[in-house]
Amino acid sequence: MTTHDTPGIEDYPFTITERVRYRDTDGHGHVNNAVFVTYLETARVVMVQEREDRLLDEGCQYVVARLGIDFLREILCPGEVEIGIRMQKIGRSSFTLDQAIFQDGKCAARAEVVIVQINKAQRRSQPFSEALRARLLELQP
Repeated sequence: MTTHDTPGIEDYPFTITERVRYRDTDGHGHVNNAVFVTYLETARVVMVQEREDRLLDEGCQYVVARLGIDFLREILCPGEVEIGIRMQKIGRSSFTLDQAIFQDGKCAARAEVVIVQINKAQRRSQPFSEALRARLLELQP
C-alpha cells in the first residue's frame, strides 16, 4: 500500500456508509484519528458477521494481527463517510485487507489490516475451510 496510489470507492467490492457524528470530532473540528479505526472496524464487522453466509468457520473468530493506517486528509462533521474493503492476500489462516475511508469522493485514509482466524476454544490460529476460502476469494478485485 502506498499513499501515492489513491483508489476510488468504486475500486472496492464491499462498501458501507457511516454518518459522521459530532462526538467523533476533536478540538480541531475534524474527526479524531482514533475514530478512523472505529470506521474501519465497523466495515469489517459488517462484512464478516452481517452477511447471510458469515465469512467465518464454525467455532472460530477473527483477531486483528496488524493494522497500519495512512492518514491522507481530514474528515469533517457533519457528513458521511464511505468505507471500502478489498482482499489483498489470502493465506492459510489469515488474510490481508486493503481498506479505505472516503468523504465527498476523496480518500481520507488507507489501511492495511491482517486478520487471523482463531479457534475460540483453543485460542490458536485455525486454517480456513475450503468453503470459506472460496467465499473469501470472491472479495478479491
